[in-house]
Amino acid sequence: MRGLYAITPDTASTDALARMVSDALRGGIDFLQYRNKLAGADLRKEQARMLLGMTRASKVPLIINDDVQLAAEIDADGAHVGRDDGEVATARRALPGKLLGASCYASLEAARAAVADGADHVAFGSMFSSSTKPGAARAPLGILAQARTLGVPLVAIGGITPDNAALALAAGADCVAVISDLFSAPDIAARAALYRRIFEKLPA
Repeated sequence: MRGLYAITPDTASTDALARMVSDALRGGIDFLQYRNKLAGADLRKEQARMLLGMTRASKVPLIINDDVQLAAEIDADGAHVGRDDGEVATARRALPGKLLGASCYASLEAARAAVADGADHVAFGSMFSSSTKPGAARAPLGILAQARTLGVPLVAIGGITPDNAALALAAGADCVAVISDLFSAPDIAARAALYRRIFEKLPA
């Protein structure tokens, strides 16, 4: 795993979500996580199925946030679990062969446990001040270097912008996860392309 990991914003409008994601895909995102904390089960299923069609056409993996059952039901490419979303080992059994990420916040111990239980990538953050989760505890950039010993891809999340993304990547991140800086941009496709150029400038 390497690249721009886009996370969808909360929206009740499936049409608006489709337009935003279409622009992001056109701009060159590498992964898409569907996250909607406000939608009910039926709307989540509708939106997830719609996004799966879009991402499959663009050959971009779709990862479902917080809902392993939905990921399995629609045959998404994977799921992401947080501290309140059940056990990583249970998610791994439900999604054999799929991408499985886990939020580890600022805890290397949580990351070790997640990898031991079957996570194939782990996320740390908030790396910077986040408008999506302004009260989130900060994770030091140094935790990324420490986590390299886990041998799995690392995702940096929280307050990522084009101005600081390179700092997270230089510290050891393989992916940067972005919500508001991407989907609130006046030109989503151009913003995604800007992030893509950051990765293209990195050593192979």
